[in-house]
Amino acid sequence: MIQTVNSIPAFDNRLQYSTIEAEISAAVLEILASGRYVGGPVVEGFEKQFAAYNGVSNCVACNSGTDALYLALRALDIGAGDEVITTPFTFIATSEVVSMVGATPVFVDIDAETFNLNLQQVAAAITPRTKAIIPVHLFGQPVDMTALMELVSSHSTIAVIEDCAQSTGATWAGKRVGSIGHIGCFSFYPTKNLGACGDGGAITTNNPEIAAKLRMLKEHGQKNRYYYEEMGVNSRLDSLQAAILQIKLRYLDIWNDKRRAIASRYHQHLSLIPGIIAPQELTDGMGVWNQYTIRTIAEGRNGTSAKHRESIRTQLQEQGVNSMIYYPHPLHLQPVYANLGYQSGQLPAAELACNEVLSLPMYPELSEEQQMQVIYALKEVMS
Repeated sequence: MIQTVNSIPAFDNRLQYSTIEAEISAAVLEILASGRYVGGPVVEGFEKQFAAYNGVSNCVACNSGTDALYLALRALDIGAGDEVITTPFTFIATSEVVSMVGATPVFVDIDAETFNLNLQQVAAAITPRTKAIIPVHLFGQPVDMTALMELVSSHSTIAVIEDCAQSTGATWAGKRVGSIGHIGCFSFYPTKNLGACGDGGAITTNNPEIAAKLRMLKEHGQKNRYYYEEMGVNSRLDSLQAAILQIKLRYLDIWNDKRRAIASRYHQHLSLIPGIIAPQELTDGMGVWNQYTIRTIAEGRNGTSAKHRESIRTQLQEQGVNSMIYYPHPLHLQPVYANLGYQSGQLPAAELACNEVLSLPMYPELSEEQQMQVIYALKEVMS
């Protein structure tokens, strides 16, 4: 067994903070001294900067990535009787908000190589009740947005809401994710590529009417103060988080480049290790590697896959390498969706992925020495 010097975390927010501590501290103190803690010019400034970064005309900041998705559905008047097509292999927020507005999530299987939506199955799932498709750019790897937008071009009543929670800064065919569909939804949870020091989210769109409705809905449904046109919610990004995000946005491309370099080194070494499948690099898009997720292949790739994966994970941890599982259970088989009637085996690619995936340490501050420790440990475990 190799000797490890330090345990390598799957993620550690303190590492990034330490590199920009002085800038963040100064910005936070300035906000505290201003007395303007919610909304105001700092939030407006971040919205303009984030819109410009993504190449869109409108950005509406909100309280979280979940709220961003919820508000997007509300702004499109999606509700009871409507269907929204999405993936079963993601965090539940993506489908949760569909249920929250009274619509029905329709799960379709994933592409086994990219972990993203299988667009052929998306096409087959469209019905007269379909009002939106939510592609998730999972692990920072963009969906084929050219093919998806071509698919919906013949369906004028179907909106594309991009879930960009894990993919801030990624591009497809030269365009930022969140600028290609009708609406883009972002999360600034601390583990994201652009992470706040708390929670936060944003919605991007080139449609000014949608942007205006989003602003109304996130402020309790009021267009003018104390005059309410719709039932809304309280979903505001606070000034402290906006100030921190303004600083971090300046570094985002640098950090994403570092993630790509780390991914490239993983590719170079892991492609030679039997028993695992490394993720593919895109040809038409540029990912940002929020996660570096491998597959651990058990003999037969059957019901023993999850136990095999857990054994590998345990052995890595014994050698000081921490890892994560995103995601251990597909959404269509979760108890909360039992009423939808999905059965085990119905979406096999997603179900198999849940038994095989393992996310290795991936963050800009991961040193080459640490990464090689991860690689050597994985080689030893798989030998």
